[in-house]
Amino acid sequence: MGLVKFGDLVKEVKINIDRNNNPYEYYVAGDHMDSEDLTIRRKGFFATDDVGPAFTRLFKPGQILYGSRRTYLKKVAVADFEGICSNTTFVLETKDESKLRQRLLPFIMLTEDFTRWSISKSKGSTNPYILFSDLANYEFDLPDIQHQDELVELLWQAYAIKESYKEMIHATDEMVKSQFISQFGFAQDPDPKYPITTIESLLSDTISGEWGTDCIDGCGTKVIRTTNFTNEGVLDLKDVVLRTIDEKKVNKKKLNRGDIILEKSGGTKDNPVGRLVYFDEEGIYLANNFTQVLRPSDGINGKYLFYALYYLYKTHKALIKGLGNQTNGIQNLKVPQYLQLSVCLPPLNEQDAFVAVANQADKSKFELKQAIEKIDKVMRALMQ
Repeated sequence: MGLVKFGDLVKEVKINIDRNNNPYEYYVAGDHMDSEDLTIRRKGFFATDDVGPAFTRLFKPGQILYGSRRTYLKKVAVADFEGICSNTTFVLETKDESKLRQRLLPFIMLTEDFTRWSISKSKGSTNPYILFSDLANYEFDLPDIQHQDELVELLWQAYAIKESYKEMIHATDEMVKSQFISQFGFAQDPDPKYPITTIESLLSDTISGEWGTDCIDGCGTKVIRTTNFTNEGVLDLKDVVLRTIDEKKVNKKKLNRGDIILEKSGGTKDNPVGRLVYFDEEGIYLANNFTQVLRPSDGINGKYLFYALYYLYKTHKALIKGLGNQTNGIQNLKVPQYLQLSVCLPPLNEQDAFVAVANQADKSKFELKQAIEKIDKVMRALMQ
């Protein structure tokens, strides 16, 4: 078909419901959608949640949900149930299936060209957003309908394989978690399996983060932010900022391999402040001022301690949430009280044995993630 405008083929569906007479059970907010993930993996419930008045927009299975704020996050998802979203989430569908296949639409919206356009047309600086009228002017080269059908088949097959690999990663994580709980349990259990101590007693040091000043010459120090945290306890260092920080502070506060980085400011409704990641990188990094670095003592397997704190967070969220207070919409962790939480202290040889299992699982996950990256490259090439 050649060059076309997005708005000539795609429409924004605006069907609003009366919240005082709402027959729908589920709603989807922005933080229920994951970057570059077409599957909606979480949803909220009107019956139990305090839902804001902006959630009035109806969506149906097969329609595309698009996060119109901070579009660099690439939040594009295909609905597989009926529900409600807010007016900042666009509900999109093709105007004519004979011209543009609905199942191709989400992949078009994940292309680099589409994302660049949406970012360039976004308004505002703190929480940039785009209007549908600006998206409508995006131009792209649309293949004929036969080629579209071929692309749809290939892209969704690749996506299905990628999903199966992600499920294997999740199953591996669950296996490691089950191993930890069966082997050690928690200090909070009615009958703990091992002696109890505090988090603080297992640390040689705690180090506050640094933010410094803007880096003008591009030669600053790498600083890890909470945006580099994943909910799986590993770092995502694709986007690490450089900051100008005094050399003495860098030497004093640079991270060591085996450090645990604790989120002390941040959090969401589903994930209270207090997330953790394990630092196992080469080079000089600092953590930012929204974090606290926990450095395990000699004689403690740092990775065992990380898992003990990570699973404590995952399985006792109410306990962790009780250690936070909120100011200006940000949750702040009471770090001194957090460090007094109880943890089990098994013998070092048992710590080491568990970490050996966890490390082997990490190797398997690394291979699966490499396979996913290869699939992503193939999908990006097809989408372009």
